[in-house]
Formats: sequence, C-alpha cells, structure tokens
Amino acid sequence: MPVERWTTAEPDGTADLGGAAQPPDVPRWNDARVAALAPDAGSLRAARAVSGAGHWAATGLLGEILWGLCRGSGSSPYQVCVDLAGPAYRCSCPSRKIPCKHALGLLLRWVDGPDLPTEPAPAFAAEWQAARAARAARAATPPGGAPADPAGAHQRARQRAERVAAGMTELRRWLDDQVQQGLAAAEQAGHRPYETMAARLVDAQAPAAATAVRRLGGLVGVGPLWADRLLGELGLLRLLVAGHERLDELPPGLAATVRARIGFPVATDDVLSGPRVTDRWQVLGQVETDDGALTTRRTWLRGADSGRFALVLAFAAAGQSLNPDFAPGTELRADLCFYPGTTPLRALVAERHSAAVAYAAPAGALPARAALAGWAAALASDPWRHDAPVLLAGVTPTGTGWVVDTTGEALPLAPGHHEPWWLLAAAGGAPATLAAEWSPAGLRPLAAWVGGRHIPAPAPLFDSRGPDLPPELPSDLLAAALLGTARRPWTQPGARLAGRTLAGPTPPASASSGSAPSAPASLLDAAATALAYGRAGTTPATGHRPVAAAPPEQAAPLPTAAADRLLRLVDGDAPGGAQAVQELLAQWLAAAARRGGHVPPQALPALLEAGRRNATLRPALGMVAGRRGGWLAAQRADWRWLLDEAPGAAAAEPEVWRTGSPGERLAYLARMRADDPDAARDQLVAGWDTEAPEERARFVAALSAGLSAADEAFLERVLDDPRREVREAALELLRRLPASGLSRRMARRAHAAVRLERTRGGERLVVDPPQTLDPALRRDGVGATPARGMGIGAWLLEEVVAGTPLDTWTTALHRDPAAVVELGRGHDWATPLLHGWAKAAIAQRDPAWAAALLAADSRRGAAGLREAVRWDLHLILPPAELGRLAADALRREDHVAHRLLAVHPGRWPDELAVAVIETIAHRARTDRHSWQLGELCRAAAMAMPTGYAGAVARLAAELDAEPADPSRVRPVAELARTLTFRHEMLQELQ
Repeated sequence: MPVERWTTAEPDGTADLGGAAQPPDVPRWNDARVAALAPDAGSLRAARAVSGAGHWAATGLLGEILWGLCRGSGSSPYQVCVDLAGPAYRCSCPSRKIPCKHALGLLLRWVDGPDLPTEPAPAFAAEWQAARAARAARAATPPGGAPADPAGAHQRARQRAERVAAGMTELRRWLDDQVQQGLAAAEQAGHRPYETMAARLVDAQAPAAATAVRRLGGLVGVGPLWADRLLGELGLLRLLVAGHERLDELPPGLAATVRARIGFPVATDDVLSGPRVTDRWQVLGQVETDDGALTTRRTWLRGADSGRFALVLAFAAAGQSLNPDFAPGTELRADLCFYPGTTPLRALVAERHSAAVAYAAPAGALPARAALAGWAAALASDPWRHDAPVLLAGVTPTGTGWVVDTTGEALPLAPGHHEPWWLLAAAGGAPATLAAEWSPAGLRPLAAWVGGRHIPAPAPLFDSRGPDLPPELPSDLLAAALLGTARRPWTQPGARLAGRTLAGPTPPASASSGSAPSAPASLLDAAATALAYGRAGTTPATGHRPVAAAPPEQAAPLPTAAADRLLRLVDGDAPGGAQAVQELLAQWLAAAARRGGHVPPQALPALLEAGRRNATLRPALGMVAGRRGGWLAAQRADWRWLLDEAPGAAAAEPEVWRTGSPGERLAYLARMRADDPDAARDQLVAGWDTEAPEERARFVAALSAGLSAADEAFLERVLDDPRREVREAALELLRRLPASGLSRRMARRAHAAVRLERTRGGERLVVDPPQTLDPALRRDGVGATPARGMGIGAWLLEEVVAGTPLDTWTTALHRDPAAVVELGRGHDWATPLLHGWAKAAIAQRDPAWAAALLAADSRRGAAGLREAVRWDLHLILPPAELGRLAADALRREDHVAHRLLAVHPGRWPDELAVAVIETIAHRARTDRHSWQLGELCRAAAMAMPTGYAGAVARLAAELDAEPADPSRVRPVAELARTLTFRHEMLQELQ
C-alpha cells in the first residue's frame, strides 16, 4: 500500500476551514469562487490542468461531499474529497498546499462539467463524511471541566505573571532612560538597543510588547520626523507599562486589552466558550503580510445586521499555504466569538450556518466624518491601536491621493495606495463603496463595490516617500525629549495641544500619596496623551475635488464569459507560462476587436500596462478599450499612447475631426474614407500644413483604403515632407498604384541600369548601375546608407530594382518570374539584382516572385539571400504553400522546420497540423532531448487549429499510459490544455 500524506492541518487528515454545521442545500459554485480558494496562481493553473475528464477515473457527490479519483504519476489514483459546506478538503497527494491542485481541479470539474452521480460513493468518501459529522457533534458540545492539573496550571500562570512583571519593570526603566538621556543620541546608536530590549521582553514572555519595541528600531533616523514618531510610540509603551502596573484596578475589558498588548495568550477554547454573535457576516477584504518566517492573513468581516466589524487572523509558517477560509465579496451566516477587550475586533468562527454566497454591496457604509468617529471611539478604548476598519459610502478618488465623499469631505490614501487606478477604472469617477483600513498614515483600501460588483484592491506599491504626515506632538515636548530631561527637565503638568492642556494618566492607587512622577515618566505620559488625543481628533479635509466622471460607453460590453476569461489572462491564469499568457492575450484582443465591444473596466490598468510594454497589442486594444480606457489613459503619461490608437466605436460627427484625440481623428478619417474616399482625402489636404508631424504618417497610411489615382497628387506632395516616416508612408502607397509617376520614374531608371543583350551564345543581362545618389533618387525613397560591405553602385542598383514594379521585368524581358530570376543567377551583379527583386516582391506582396526567388535560393551553389530577406519572402507565400513547406521540412527532420512554423501567419492548414502532431508523437517516444519536443509544442500551442485539441489530448493520455518519461508527457499535456483554452476563448468571442 502506498504511504499517503494528507493535505491537512487537522488530526483526522482534514483541512477544516470553519464550523461544522452543514446547510441542507449548496448551490453550484462559479469559477470565480473556486479561484478565490486557490493558495496561489500556480495552484490554480495546475488545477485547471487536471480538471479535464481524462484526469478523473471517477467523480461523484455524496450529500455535500464532492469526491473523485484523480489519475497521477503513480499506479494508484489520488483520493480527493471536498466538503462544500465548509469548505474543507482531503487528498492523498503529497502536496502541502491547502487546497491542493487536485481538490481545486475537482471543484472546477464540478463547476464546469455535467451533473455528478450521487451514488455509489467509495469507502474513503463515506468514512470522511462520517468523521466530519462526528467532529461537528463534538464541536457543538461546549467545553467544560477543570484542567487535568489545576494546581500546576495555577503555578505556571503565577510564574509567567512574575516574569512579565519583571520584564515590564525593566521596560519602564529603559523607557525612562531613553528620554532622560535624550533621543538625539538614539540616531547614533541605531536599532541595536531596541533589539536588546525586545530580546529581554521575549525572555520575560511578553512577545507583543517585544514586537512593539523591535518595531521602534525601524523608526530611528528614518525620515525628517523620525523623532516625533519615535517619541509618540515610546509614550504609548510607557502607557502600556502603566496599564500593567494597575492591571487589577482596570475594568475587565481594558485589562484584557492591556494583557493582549503585552502578549498574554488567550486559549481558543476560552474564546469559543464565550458569547456568540450570530449574523450575516460579509467578507470585506483580506490583507496578507510576510516577514519571511510567518505569513499572516487579516480578513475583515462586517455583520450585515449588527453593523459590527470582525477580524479573523490566519497564520502559516514559511513554505506553508494559508487556508482559504473566506472569499472576499461573499457572505455567510455564522456564529462568531470575539476575543476579550474594550472594543473586541478579533474573532473566531464558532459555527457556520450557511454556505458563502456573493452579495451586491455591504450594508452600513458611512460618510468620511462618521467613519472617523468610529475610529476615535476605538482609539479612546484602545490607544495602542494603529488601524481600524472603515466602510465609506460614495467616495471618489481625486487623482492626488485622496478620496472624497458626497459631502465634499476627503480622506488621504496611505503610501503605496496614492494612485488608485483600479478604483478609477472600475468606477469611472462615479461614487463607490470602499472598505479600507484607516491609520494615521491614511486609508489602505481593501475592496470597492461598483454596480453590484466586488472589486478587490491590489497589493500596495512600494513608495519610498513614506507617509506625508505633519508632526503629531507639540514642539516643546519634542525639544525636551531630544535634549533629554537630564538637560532640559520636563515640569509641565501635561502637554498643550490645540490650545488645551491635556492631563496625563492618573497615577495608580498603589503609589505613595506624597510621591510625584519622574520627569521622564511625565514627559512620556504627556506624549502618549497628546498622540492619542491628536489621532482621535482627526477630521476629514476639505477643498479636494474628485476626478471628473468618465464619459458613457458607446459600444456594448463584451460577453460575460469572454470578460471573465480576460480577467483570468491579466492575472496570469492561463496554461503555458508568462510568454504564452502574452500571446494568448494578443489573440484574445484581436478576436475581441473583430467582434466589437469594450473590455470590463477593471481590466483596463493591466491592459494599459501590457500595451505600454508591448506595442503590438496597441491597435487591437485601442478598438476594445472603450471610452473609459481613453479617459483613464489621459490621466497618466505613460498610458497616453492609447489616445493615438483608433477607438472601436468612432464618432461620426465632424466635430471629432476638429477636437478629438489623435486616435479618434484617425478613426473618423478611416470611416470617412470608407464612405467617400475623395472627400476624406480633401479634408486631410485642407488642414495638412497644421497637422502635428507625429500624426501625419498615420493619416497618410489611412488612405490605403480606397486608394486610387486621384490620391497621387497629394502623395507626391508628401514626398517632400521633412519627416522620414511620413515620406515612407507615401512611398508605400505610391508603389501600390500601378501607373504612378513614382513607378514610371523607377522603371526608367531600371531600364537604364539593366538591359537584355542578345549574343551568339544566347541572351544575357548587361548591367550599368547608377553611380551617384542624386536628389531625385533620394526623393523617390533610395536610402543614403549602403548595406555593410556593399559598394555604392551595387547599393543603388539594389534600391532601384527594389522600387521598380515587378511587371516591368516580365514585360521587358518577355519571361515569367522564374526565368527572370534565372537570368540574374550567376551574373556578376547577381547579389544586388536578386536582393532588389526580393525586396520588391516583399513590398508588392507578389507570391509568384517570392516562390521563384526562394526556389532559386534553395539550389546548391546559390549566392544566397540575406537571412532577413529570405524569411520575409516566406511571409509572402500563400499560407497553404508555406504550410506544405513546413510539413515537408518536419517529415525530413530539416532544422529549418521550426523557423518555418514560427513565420507561418495565422491558422495552420490541416496538412501542417497533422504533420506536427505526428512529429510530436514521434519525438515524445524517441527523442533523447525533451527540449526539442517542448519547443515544438510551444510553437503549436498558439498556431495549431483548436479543433485538434481532442487529438492532442488523446495522444497525451496514450503517452501517460505508456512507460514514458514524465518530462515528455508534460509538454504534450500542456499543448492540449492550451488548445482547449484557445478554443473556449475564441468560442466566447464568436
């Protein structure tokens, strides 16, 4: 029997994510909900890879237990179970991720596949169901009874209390020393004194206080206001010491808060034995932090009925995955038990009463001022709190790092969140509900709700500027602390702030009646009071204007399924790795542009970034970005390239030509050109002298539609434009006009340079190349710089031949292209002649000439075309012919086969697809090096017709059943997944 390792954190082999109550009915999930459970993007990609029917020997549903047998690399399939009510997971694979790819794949199969049979279920599924039911019954029984050794427990608690008391006494002396000696010396000492004190507190079993001290070491000398920040935090630590000294006198809630801030643990059973709060808990958002040794996830919930916030913490050691216990944007009915404290926020889920379902928007959102009142109340009861959740109603970003509510009051965004492009894109400048963590540094967004959609906030960006905060403490207090109370004694009764004198904390009742606090203690008490008072008194700012709303869309949105797939692509959730994702994105955009419509707004920031990095995406993206995309791009300099692209829904009003963006004007000209070519040209001619130089080339290229002899006069005028790219655009169009003046001029030059001479031995070409580059040649497009290693005569001959219409040669020499090329082969001037004809064939897109030149070049002893020219000629061949050449090269195992595959444009013909599959099957079974197989599969993934996905999947299954190296099966299976992905993607955009 194989040894099984369960992906679990529970004694019975279960990854349990909550209470045990199971609802009577669980509706079928959607793809997004499964994706939210994935521990990382790689797990989700791997899950999609195993979600196909071929990977599952059997699947079924036993009540609310989804089970399956997943084929793996071993002889026995993996036993997979998912409790849909938890959710909870069990799998016999060795993965340590929770859930593993097999559990996620089973969920995806259930979501996307047919209804699963309800019976019979295998024994492993029934046993797991029974074990979970038994645990649910045990969990429903309240804990009770005394500890096994009450005397020992009491002794351990007393010893810990003594150690903590000793540590806090030492902390009090250390804090007084810092202020007595002066904080100015702290910058020279650096963080080491703080590390030493933190280590002492760890020894004293006060871990939370130790963390607070260690964090102070990171403030020393950092930023212009480091001393202000440091003194405030030292004051809060001194307040914590004072709270511990009078712990027995404090109200129970405040005493619990002080104990928690010091680091006294609270047993889970003690929390779960407390009162339960039953509500419809809405998951607002999650934040993950990783310090290298521990990953912490903070999940914020809010009760829809009680209006109460709750914080659920989850932890994972390095290399471990966090349990996906909550999906942001969903709600569930559950019982929560809160940790004790003055304003309890941290909670545990005691029992779940329903499955999680999506909700349109959270209840109870408030304007900025009311939300800050909640922060003030939380700070009054827990002055050591650094942040608190807020739910803001109807806020709009300003574009300068603030959000403004409907009353005009604004709150700042924290560093790393100053540019909320995600919110601007999703809401388009309209008011939105925003969940965030508020701290003195500003708002850290968690998520927003726009039009009933949950939009998660992205991770913060690195911001080296830090928080832009004013000083929080009075200047006289800070001056005394910097110099030290030994030099500048602090004798005031408290801090003076905003015209008020703030009294410090009341001394403990145990203090002797005649004693007075020391100067360092008084200063630290004053600092803590001033800091808490100032933070609690924070009010919203005014005078910040929200961004103007985006214009309404003119085109319809793309289908929901296509939009969801795009969101997967921009998140990197696609088979094949990062390079494949980029190619799939390009295909998606091209298909969407052909269909028409606009992309989901929340995808715009990622798409604009992709277009910034990859210019080939820009034309198609311009067609589907919509008006929201142009509005967003106008607000960021490195996204303004979108304004130069023609939009998909171009306005037809003449006003667009006068006032529109460059892209809108280009689209208007193209539409007008399609309706009335002469009027479009005349309109361009009328304002030509006032057009921006960088736009002229694009406007000239737009005349390619409906090109006629009537355009020649304007194009000849453009040949005198000072910008090279504008002249080249005009030259390209003039070369396409069969009887243009340019064509006639180049033909005369060609006849003067090359003529046919009849001799006794037959006919031969006589070549007399041009020797000087005159202004007329320059104007007609002949470059001034010869190719490396070429003389001026050969270069000018090549350029003249390249600019001459190809039918000039077949007419003058009375031969077909192949015979003309044969005349040039072996000639002293063969290299410039053949390259000139090749460049002309490429420019004029003549497949007959391309075929003749390639055939001549392939003969033994041929002079050889330059590589770039030769491969450009292949692009001129009909796709079927190019496919035939590639298929022949594959069957001959010619090394050029892969290059031919790479240059093949568009959809592969069937002959080529079959040849590739045959080659893949052969290489998977015989090749010594798997990299050749992988290279071939990667090429096929993006170009093979998607109808061959089934054939490739069957081949992968055959190879998997054979004793083959897994490294050879993997690329074939990946090819099948990519073809399936492309097939579904293109179907959604039909």
